[in-house]
Amino acid sequence: MKVKFPSAYTILFLLIALVAAGTWVVPAGKYERIENVALGKEVPVPGTYQQVDANPQGIVDIFLAPIAGFYDPDTYQAAAIDVALFVLIIGGFLGVVTKTGAIDTGISRAMVDLKGHEQWMIPILMALFAAGGSTYGMAEESLAFYALLIPVMIAAGYDSVVAVAIILLGAGIGCLGSTINPFATVIAANAADIPFTQGIGLRFFILIAGWLACVVYVMRYAAKVKKDPTLSIVADHRVEIETQFRQEPNADDEHLLSLSQKLVLVIFALTFAVMIWGVSSQGWWMAKMGGLFIFSAILIGVITRMGEKVFTDVFINGARDLLGVAIIIGIARGIVVVMDAGNMTDTILHFGEETLSGLSDVVFINVMFGLEVLMSFFVPSSSGLAVLTMPIMAPLADFAGVGRELVVTAFQSANGLVNLFNPTFAVVMGALAIGKVPYERWLRFIWPLLLILTLIIMGSLSIMALVA
Repeated sequence: MKVKFPSAYTILFLLIALVAAGTWVVPAGKYERIENVALGKEVPVPGTYQQVDANPQGIVDIFLAPIAGFYDPDTYQAAAIDVALFVLIIGGFLGVVTKTGAIDTGISRAMVDLKGHEQWMIPILMALFAAGGSTYGMAEESLAFYALLIPVMIAAGYDSVVAVAIILLGAGIGCLGSTINPFATVIAANAADIPFTQGIGLRFFILIAGWLACVVYVMRYAAKVKKDPTLSIVADHRVEIETQFRQEPNADDEHLLSLSQKLVLVIFALTFAVMIWGVSSQGWWMAKMGGLFIFSAILIGVITRMGEKVFTDVFINGARDLLGVAIIIGIARGIVVVMDAGNMTDTILHFGEETLSGLSDVVFINVMFGLEVLMSFFVPSSSGLAVLTMPIMAPLADFAGVGRELVVTAFQSANGLVNLFNPTFAVVMGALAIGKVPYERWLRFIWPLLLILTLIIMGSLSIMALVA
Protein backbone atom coordinates (compact mmCIF):
# COMPACT_ATOMS: atom_id res chain seq x y z
CA MET A 1 0.00 0.00 0.00
CA LYS A 2 1.45 3.33 -1.09
CA VAL A 3 1.56 5.95 1.65
CA LYS A 4 0.63 9.41 0.40
CA PHE A 5 2.30 12.47 1.90
CA PRO A 6 -0.33 14.68 3.58
CA SER A 7 -1.37 17.97 1.99
CA ALA A 8 -0.30 21.39 3.22
CA TYR A 9 -3.72 21.82 4.86
CA THR A 10 -3.33 18.67 6.94
CA ILE A 11 0.25 19.51 7.87
CA LEU A 12 -0.68 23.01 9.03
CA PHE A 13 -3.72 21.82 11.00
CA LEU A 14 -1.62 19.14 12.69
CA LEU A 15 0.90 21.85 13.54
CA ILE A 16 -1.89 23.88 15.18
CA ALA A 17 -2.74 20.85 17.33
CA LEU A 18 0.94 20.23 18.08
CA VAL A 19 1.51 23.85 19.09
CA ALA A 20 -1.63 23.77 21.26
CA ALA A 21 -0.23 20.70 23.01
CA GLY A 22 3.04 22.56 23.43
CA THR A 23 1.33 25.36 25.37
CA TRP A 24 0.71 22.82 28.13
CA VAL A 25 4.41 22.03 28.58
CA VAL A 26 6.42 24.97 27.17
CA PRO A 27 6.98 27.72 29.76
CA ALA A 28 4.92 30.85 29.07
CA GLY A 29 6.78 34.13 28.80
CA LYS A 30 6.76 37.69 27.50
CA TYR A 31 9.21 40.34 26.33
CA GLU A 32 8.87 44.01 27.05
CA ARG A 33 8.15 45.91 23.85
CA ILE A 34 8.95 49.35 22.50
CA GLU A 35 7.75 51.24 19.45
CA ASN A 36 9.96 50.86 16.38
CA VAL A 37 9.46 54.03 14.34
CA ALA A 38 10.94 52.55 11.18
CA LEU A 39 8.59 49.56 11.28
CA GLY A 40 5.67 51.47 12.76
CA LYS A 41 5.02 48.78 15.37
CA GLU A 42 6.14 47.49 18.75
CA VAL A 43 9.07 45.08 18.78
CA PRO A 44 10.48 42.91 21.59
CA VAL A 45 13.39 44.26 23.61
CA PRO A 46 16.31 41.82 23.85
CA GLY A 47 17.16 40.73 27.39
CA THR A 48 13.73 41.57 28.89
CA TYR A 49 12.15 38.11 28.67
CA GLN A 50 10.25 37.01 31.78
CA GLN A 51 8.05 34.02 32.51
CA VAL A 52 4.31 34.69 32.97
CA ASP A 53 1.25 32.66 33.88
CA ALA A 54 0.48 29.83 31.49
CA ASN A 55 -2.62 29.87 29.30
CA PRO A 56 -2.77 26.39 27.76
CA GLN A 57 -4.89 25.97 24.63
CA GLY A 58 -7.54 23.26 24.36
CA ILE A 59 -9.56 21.51 21.66
CA VAL A 60 -11.96 24.41 21.19
CA ASP A 61 -9.03 26.79 20.71
CA ILE A 62 -7.60 24.48 18.02
CA PHE A 63 -10.76 24.67 15.91
CA LEU A 64 -11.17 28.41 16.47
CA ALA A 65 -7.55 29.15 15.52
CA PRO A 66 -8.01 29.13 11.70
CA ILE A 67 -10.96 31.52 12.08
CA ALA A 68 -8.92 33.81 14.30
CA GLY A 69 -6.16 33.49 11.71
CA PHE A 70 -8.36 35.51 9.37
CA TYR A 71 -9.73 37.92 11.96
CA ASP A 72 -10.04 38.29 15.74
CA PRO A 73 -13.61 37.16 16.55
CA ASP A 74 -13.61 39.22 19.76
CA THR A 75 -12.35 42.55 18.42
CA TYR A 76 -13.12 41.99 14.71
CA GLN A 77 -9.62 43.22 13.90
CA ALA A 78 -8.27 41.90 10.58
CA ALA A 79 -5.45 39.37 10.73
CA ALA A 80 -4.99 37.62 7.39
CA ILE A 81 -8.35 38.35 5.76
CA ASP A 82 -6.95 41.27 3.76
CA VAL A 83 -4.13 39.12 2.35
CA ALA A 84 -6.49 36.23 1.59
CA LEU A 85 -8.93 38.54 -0.21
CA PHE A 86 -6.08 40.01 -2.25
CA VAL A 87 -5.04 36.49 -3.27
CA LEU A 88 -8.57 35.76 -4.52
CA ILE A 89 -8.61 38.99 -6.53
CA ILE A 90 -5.23 38.10 -8.05
CA GLY A 91 -6.70 34.73 -9.02
CA GLY A 92 -9.60 36.43 -10.77
CA PHE A 93 -7.26 38.81 -12.59
CA LEU A 94 -5.05 35.94 -13.78
CA GLY A 95 -8.12 34.03 -14.90
CA VAL A 96 -9.19 36.95 -17.10
CA VAL A 97 -5.68 37.35 -18.56
CA THR A 98 -5.45 33.62 -19.28
CA LYS A 99 -8.86 33.64 -21.00
CA THR A 100 -7.60 36.15 -23.57
CA GLY A 101 -4.90 33.70 -24.71
CA ALA A 102 -2.35 36.53 -24.87
CA ILE A 103 0.40 34.70 -22.95
CA ASP A 104 -0.12 31.37 -24.76
CA THR A 105 -0.17 33.05 -28.17
CA GLY A 106 2.92 35.10 -27.42
CA ILE A 107 4.91 31.98 -26.55
CA SER A 108 3.57 30.12 -29.60
CA ARG A 109 4.58 33.04 -31.82
CA ALA A 110 8.08 33.03 -30.36
CA MET A 111 8.46 29.31 -31.05
CA VAL A 112 7.40 29.73 -34.68
CA ASP A 113 9.68 32.73 -35.26
CA LEU A 114 12.72 30.93 -33.83
CA LYS A 115 12.33 27.74 -35.83
CA GLY A 116 15.83 26.69 -36.86
CA HIS A 117 17.35 28.70 -34.02
CA GLU A 118 15.74 26.73 -31.21
CA GLN A 119 18.73 27.08 -28.90
CA TRP A 120 17.79 30.74 -28.41
CA MET A 121 14.34 29.69 -27.29
CA ILE A 122 15.92 28.39 -24.10
CA PRO A 123 17.04 31.76 -22.64
CA ILE A 124 14.03 33.62 -24.09
CA LEU A 125 11.38 31.23 -22.79
CA MET A 126 13.13 30.79 -19.45
CA ALA A 127 13.15 34.57 -19.09
CA LEU A 128 9.41 34.72 -19.80
CA PHE A 129 8.61 31.95 -17.31
CA ALA A 130 10.97 33.53 -14.76
CA ALA A 131 9.12 36.83 -15.16
CA GLY A 132 5.88 35.01 -14.45
CA GLY A 133 7.31 33.35 -11.36
CA SER A 134 8.85 36.56 -10.06
CA THR A 135 5.76 38.73 -10.56
CA TYR A 136 2.81 36.50 -9.76
CA GLY A 137 4.23 33.18 -8.59
CA MET A 138 3.65 31.20 -11.77
CA ALA A 139 3.50 27.53 -10.81
CA GLU A 140 0.36 25.47 -11.50
CA GLU A 141 -0.39 27.71 -14.50
CA SER A 142 2.81 26.48 -16.16
CA LEU A 143 1.49 22.91 -16.49
CA ALA A 144 -0.49 23.92 -19.59
CA PHE A 145 2.72 24.73 -21.51
CA TYR A 146 4.44 21.33 -21.32
CA ALA A 147 2.37 19.68 -24.05
CA LEU A 148 3.03 22.75 -26.22
CA LEU A 149 6.79 22.89 -25.73
CA ILE A 150 7.84 19.23 -25.56
CA PRO A 151 7.07 18.50 -29.26
CA VAL A 152 9.03 21.60 -30.30
CA MET A 153 12.11 20.58 -28.32
CA ILE A 154 11.97 17.02 -29.65
CA ALA A 155 11.61 18.31 -33.23
CA ALA A 156 14.66 20.50 -32.60
CA GLY A 157 16.74 17.44 -31.73
CA TYR A 158 16.58 17.75 -27.95
CA ASP A 159 14.61 15.65 -25.45
CA SER A 160 11.65 16.11 -23.13
CA VAL A 161 13.99 16.94 -20.24
CA VAL A 162 15.00 20.17 -21.99
CA ALA A 163 11.34 21.21 -22.33
CA VAL A 164 10.61 20.32 -18.70
CA ALA A 165 13.70 22.21 -17.54
CA ILE A 166 12.81 25.33 -19.54
CA ILE A 167 9.40 25.58 -17.88
CA LEU A 168 10.00 24.10 -14.43
CA LEU A 169 13.36 25.80 -13.86
CA GLY A 170 12.25 29.00 -15.57
CA ALA A 171 9.15 29.54 -13.45
CA GLY A 172 10.95 28.06 -10.43
CA ILE A 173 13.88 30.47 -10.58
CA GLY A 174 11.36 33.29 -10.85
CA CYS A 175 9.73 32.16 -7.61
CA LEU A 176 13.16 31.66 -6.03
CA GLY A 177 14.10 35.23 -6.97
CA SER A 178 10.64 36.69 -6.40
CA THR A 179 10.52 40.47 -6.68
CA ILE A 180 6.81 41.29 -6.33
CA ASN A 181 5.28 37.80 -6.17
CA PRO A 182 2.14 38.28 -4.02
CA PHE A 183 2.14 34.63 -2.87
CA ALA A 184 5.70 34.69 -1.55
CA THR A 185 7.28 38.13 -1.23
CA VAL A 186 4.19 40.20 -0.43
CA ILE A 187 2.74 37.72 2.08
CA ALA A 188 6.13 37.13 3.73
CA ALA A 189 6.87 40.84 3.98
CA ASN A 190 3.40 41.43 5.38
CA ALA A 191 3.97 38.73 8.02
CA ALA A 192 7.38 40.25 8.78
CA ASP A 193 5.81 43.73 9.06
CA ILE A 194 7.98 45.40 6.40
CA PRO A 195 7.18 46.86 2.95
CA PHE A 196 7.59 44.16 0.31
CA THR A 197 9.75 46.52 -1.77
CA GLN A 198 12.39 46.48 0.97
CA GLY A 199 15.26 44.26 -0.19
CA ILE A 200 14.01 44.09 -3.78
CA GLY A 201 17.49 44.91 -5.13
CA LEU A 202 19.03 41.77 -3.61
CA ARG A 203 16.12 39.62 -4.78
CA PHE A 204 16.48 41.00 -8.31
CA PHE A 205 20.19 40.13 -8.29
CA ILE A 206 19.44 36.57 -7.16
CA LEU A 207 16.81 36.34 -9.89
CA ILE A 208 19.21 37.41 -12.67
CA ALA A 209 22.14 35.36 -11.39
CA GLY A 210 19.95 32.30 -10.90
CA TRP A 211 18.33 32.68 -14.31
CA LEU A 212 21.75 32.94 -15.97
CA ALA A 213 22.99 29.82 -14.15
CA CYS A 214 19.89 27.87 -15.22
CA VAL A 215 20.13 29.01 -18.83
CA VAL A 216 23.80 28.03 -19.16
CA TYR A 217 23.13 24.70 -17.45
CA VAL A 218 20.15 23.78 -19.66
CA MET A 219 21.79 24.98 -22.88
CA ARG A 220 24.89 22.86 -22.22
CA TYR A 221 22.74 19.80 -21.60
CA ALA A 222 20.62 20.50 -24.70
CA ALA A 223 23.70 20.86 -26.92
CA LYS A 224 25.14 17.61 -25.53
CA VAL A 225 21.91 15.70 -26.22
CA LYS A 226 21.57 17.10 -29.74
CA LYS A 227 25.13 16.04 -30.55
CA ASP A 228 24.72 12.57 -29.02
CA PRO A 229 21.11 11.50 -28.21
CA THR A 230 22.39 8.54 -26.17
CA LEU A 231 23.55 11.02 -23.51
CA SER A 232 19.95 11.96 -22.72
CA ILE A 233 18.92 10.91 -19.22
CA VAL A 234 15.73 9.50 -20.77
CA ALA A 235 17.48 7.85 -23.74
CA ASP A 236 15.92 4.46 -22.99
CA HIS A 237 12.44 6.06 -23.21
CA ARG A 238 13.23 8.27 -26.18
CA VAL A 239 11.26 6.25 -28.78
CA GLU A 240 8.20 6.13 -26.53
CA ILE A 241 8.38 9.85 -25.79
CA GLU A 242 8.96 10.87 -29.39
CA THR A 243 6.10 8.67 -30.59
CA GLN A 244 3.72 10.43 -28.23
CA PHE A 245 4.92 13.98 -28.77
CA ARG A 246 6.30 14.04 -32.32
CA GLN A 247 4.55 16.83 -34.23
CA GLU A 248 5.48 20.05 -35.94
CA PRO A 249 4.28 23.44 -34.72
CA ASN A 250 1.86 25.19 -37.05
CA ALA A 251 3.01 28.53 -38.41
CA ASP A 252 -0.40 29.97 -39.19
CA ASP A 253 -2.36 33.01 -38.10
CA GLU A 254 -3.35 31.44 -34.77
CA HIS A 255 0.15 32.28 -33.53
CA LEU A 256 -0.23 35.98 -34.29
CA LEU A 257 -0.93 38.32 -31.40
CA SER A 258 -4.02 40.38 -32.07
CA LEU A 259 -4.14 44.04 -31.19
CA SER A 260 -6.29 43.31 -28.16
CA GLN A 261 -3.86 40.62 -26.96
CA LYS A 262 -0.95 43.04 -27.29
CA LEU A 263 -2.91 45.54 -25.20
CA VAL A 264 -3.58 42.81 -22.63
CA LEU A 265 0.14 42.14 -22.24
CA VAL A 266 0.81 45.88 -21.87
CA ILE A 267 -1.91 46.22 -19.22
CA PHE A 268 -0.59 43.10 -17.46
CA ALA A 269 2.91 44.60 -17.17
CA LEU A 270 1.65 48.09 -16.25
CA THR A 271 -0.55 46.71 -13.47
CA PHE A 272 2.43 45.29 -11.61
CA ALA A 273 4.46 48.44 -12.30
CA VAL A 274 1.70 50.63 -10.85
CA MET A 275 1.43 48.30 -7.85
CA ILE A 276 5.15 48.75 -7.09
CA TRP A 277 4.81 52.54 -7.44
CA GLY A 278 1.76 52.64 -5.19
CA VAL A 279 3.30 50.55 -2.44
CA SER A 280 6.74 52.17 -2.53
CA SER A 281 5.72 55.82 -2.77
CA GLN A 282 2.01 56.15 -2.02
CA GLY A 283 1.58 53.90 0.99
CA TRP A 284 -0.74 51.46 -0.76
CA TRP A 285 -1.54 48.14 0.85
CA MET A 286 -3.89 45.24 0.23
CA ALA A 287 -7.11 47.20 -0.30
CA LYS A 288 -5.75 49.57 -2.94
CA MET A 289 -3.69 46.85 -4.60
CA GLY A 290 -6.80 44.70 -4.81
CA GLY A 291 -8.73 47.60 -6.30
CA LEU A 292 -5.99 48.05 -8.91
CA PHE A 293 -6.21 44.42 -10.05
CA ILE A 294 -10.02 44.57 -10.20
CA PHE A 295 -9.78 47.68 -12.39
CA SER A 296 -7.20 46.04 -14.67
CA ALA A 297 -9.29 42.88 -14.98
CA ILE A 298 -12.36 44.90 -15.97
CA LEU A 299 -10.30 46.97 -18.43
CA ILE A 300 -9.00 43.78 -20.08
CA GLY A 301 -12.54 42.42 -20.23
CA VAL A 302 -13.75 45.58 -21.98
CA ILE A 303 -10.84 45.73 -24.44
CA THR A 304 -11.27 42.08 -25.46
CA ARG A 305 -15.08 42.42 -25.58
CA MET A 306 -15.37 39.49 -23.25
CA GLY A 307 -18.95 40.16 -22.24
CA GLU A 308 -20.35 40.51 -18.74
CA LYS A 309 -21.38 36.85 -18.30
CA VAL A 310 -18.09 35.44 -19.58
CA PHE A 311 -16.05 37.97 -17.60
CA THR A 312 -17.73 37.24 -14.26
CA ASP A 313 -17.53 33.46 -14.82
CA VAL A 314 -13.83 33.65 -15.70
CA PHE A 315 -13.02 35.97 -12.80
CA ILE A 316 -14.86 33.79 -10.27
CA ASN A 317 -13.27 30.62 -11.63
CA GLY A 318 -9.84 32.25 -11.42
CA ALA A 319 -10.49 33.23 -7.81
CA ARG A 320 -11.72 29.70 -7.12
CA ASP A 321 -8.42 28.31 -8.39
CA LEU A 322 -6.60 30.21 -5.62
CA LEU A 323 -9.17 29.59 -2.90
CA GLY A 324 -6.87 26.92 -1.47
CA VAL A 325 -4.07 29.46 -1.12
CA ALA A 326 -6.41 31.87 0.69
CA ILE A 327 -7.50 29.15 3.12
CA ILE A 328 -3.90 28.12 3.76
CA ILE A 329 -3.11 31.70 4.81
CA GLY A 330 -5.77 31.60 7.52
CA ILE A 331 -4.84 28.12 8.73
CA ALA A 332 -1.14 28.95 8.84
CA ARG A 333 -1.71 32.15 10.80
CA GLY A 334 -3.87 30.10 13.17
CA ILE A 335 -0.62 28.55 14.39
CA VAL A 336 0.60 31.98 15.45
CA VAL A 337 -2.77 32.68 17.08
CA VAL A 338 -2.42 29.61 19.30
CA MET A 339 1.20 30.43 20.11
CA ASP A 340 0.34 34.01 21.06
CA ALA A 341 -2.70 33.02 23.11
CA GLY A 342 -0.67 30.41 24.96
CA ASN A 343 2.14 32.93 25.66
CA MET A 344 4.47 30.61 23.77
CA THR A 345 5.69 32.88 20.96
CA ASP A 346 8.04 34.97 23.07
CA THR A 347 9.42 31.82 24.69
CA ILE A 348 10.42 30.54 21.26
CA LEU A 349 11.90 33.94 20.46
CA HIS A 350 13.85 33.78 23.70
CA PHE A 351 15.21 30.36 22.75
CA GLY A 352 16.16 31.74 19.34
CA GLU A 353 17.77 34.79 20.94
CA GLU A 354 19.93 32.61 23.18
CA THR A 355 20.78 30.16 20.39
CA LEU A 356 21.57 32.70 17.69
CA SER A 357 22.80 35.66 19.72
CA GLY A 358 26.40 34.47 19.64
CA LEU A 359 26.41 33.99 15.88
CA SER A 360 27.82 36.50 13.46
CA ASP A 361 25.49 38.19 10.99
CA VAL A 362 26.70 35.92 8.18
CA VAL A 363 26.25 32.70 10.15
CA PHE A 364 22.85 33.84 11.41
CA ILE A 365 21.34 34.47 7.98
CA ASN A 366 22.75 31.24 6.55
CA VAL A 367 21.39 29.22 9.47
CA MET A 368 18.06 30.94 8.82
CA PHE A 369 18.27 29.90 5.17
CA GLY A 370 18.99 26.31 6.20
CA LEU A 371 16.00 26.22 8.55
CA GLU A 372 13.71 27.50 5.77
CA VAL A 373 15.07 24.84 3.40
CA LEU A 374 14.15 22.16 5.94
CA MET A 375 10.66 23.59 6.52
CA SER A 376 10.02 23.84 2.76
CA PHE A 377 10.05 20.05 2.41
CA PHE A 378 7.08 19.80 4.77
CA VAL A 379 5.27 22.99 3.69
CA PRO A 380 5.92 23.49 -0.05
CA SER A 381 3.28 26.23 -0.28
CA SER A 382 5.12 29.57 -0.35
CA SER A 383 2.17 31.43 1.17
CA GLY A 384 1.67 28.81 3.88
CA LEU A 385 5.36 28.74 4.79
CA ALA A 386 5.55 32.53 4.78
CA VAL A 387 2.74 32.97 7.27
CA LEU A 388 3.97 30.04 9.33
CA THR A 389 7.60 31.10 9.74
CA MET A 390 7.90 34.85 9.21
CA PRO A 391 6.20 35.99 12.45
CA ILE A 392 8.84 33.97 14.33
CA MET A 393 11.90 34.35 12.10
CA ALA A 394 11.58 38.09 11.44
CA PRO A 395 11.80 39.20 15.11
CA LEU A 396 14.88 37.00 15.54
CA ALA A 397 16.56 39.21 12.94
CA ASP A 398 16.00 42.18 15.26
CA PHE A 399 17.95 40.41 17.99
CA ALA A 400 20.78 39.54 15.62
CA GLY A 401 20.99 43.01 14.11
CA VAL A 402 20.08 41.69 10.66
CA GLY A 403 17.50 43.39 8.46
CA ARG A 404 14.15 41.64 8.26
CA GLU A 405 14.26 41.92 4.48
CA LEU A 406 17.18 39.46 4.51
CA VAL A 407 15.03 36.95 6.40
CA VAL A 408 12.26 37.38 3.81
CA THR A 409 14.81 36.82 1.02
CA ALA A 410 16.23 33.76 2.80
CA PHE A 411 12.70 32.34 3.13
CA GLN A 412 11.67 32.75 -0.50
CA SER A 413 15.04 31.62 -1.85
CA ALA A 414 14.92 28.47 0.28
CA ASN A 415 11.33 27.70 -0.66
CA GLY A 416 11.99 28.34 -4.35
CA LEU A 417 15.13 26.17 -4.31
CA VAL A 418 13.41 23.20 -2.67
CA ASN A 419 10.40 23.46 -4.99
CA LEU A 420 12.64 22.78 -7.99
CA PHE A 421 12.72 19.12 -6.91
CA ASN A 422 10.39 18.72 -3.91
CA PRO A 423 8.39 15.46 -4.28
CA THR A 424 5.61 16.93 -2.11
CA PHE A 425 5.13 19.78 -4.62
CA ALA A 426 2.42 18.83 -7.14
CA VAL A 427 3.88 21.05 -9.88
CA VAL A 428 7.17 19.12 -9.88
CA MET A 429 5.56 15.71 -9.99
CA GLY A 430 2.99 16.81 -12.57
CA ALA A 431 5.65 18.27 -14.87
CA LEU A 432 7.81 15.14 -14.68
CA ALA A 433 4.79 12.93 -15.36
CA ILE A 434 3.86 14.92 -18.49
CA GLY A 435 7.44 14.80 -19.78
CA LYS A 436 7.83 11.12 -18.80
CA VAL A 437 10.93 11.95 -16.77
CA PRO A 438 11.41 9.57 -13.79
CA TYR A 439 11.87 11.47 -10.53
CA GLU A 440 15.21 9.88 -9.66
CA ARG A 441 16.59 10.90 -13.09
CA TRP A 442 15.40 14.45 -12.56
CA LEU A 443 17.40 14.46 -9.33
CA ARG A 444 20.43 13.18 -11.22
CA PHE A 445 19.98 15.93 -13.79
CA ILE A 446 19.42 18.81 -11.39
CA TRP A 447 21.67 18.21 -8.37
CA PRO A 448 24.75 20.07 -9.73
CA LEU A 449 22.54 23.06 -10.54
CA LEU A 450 21.09 22.98 -7.03
CA LEU A 451 24.60 23.29 -5.61
CA ILE A 452 25.33 26.26 -7.89
CA LEU A 453 22.09 28.02 -6.91
CA THR A 454 22.74 27.34 -3.22
CA LEU A 455 26.16 29.00 -3.49
CA ILE A 456 24.63 32.00 -5.27
CA ILE A 457 21.96 32.41 -2.60
CA MET A 458 24.21 31.91 0.42
CA GLY A 459 26.90 34.13 -1.07
CA SER A 460 24.40 36.92 -1.76
CA LEU A 461 22.86 36.70 1.72
CA SER A 462 26.32 36.67 3.34
CA ILE A 463 27.55 39.73 1.45
CA MET A 464 24.39 41.71 2.28
CA ALA A 465 24.62 40.69 5.94
CA LEU A 466 28.21 42.00 6.03
CA VAL A 467 27.55 45.34 4.33
CA ALA A 468 24.20 46.10 5.98
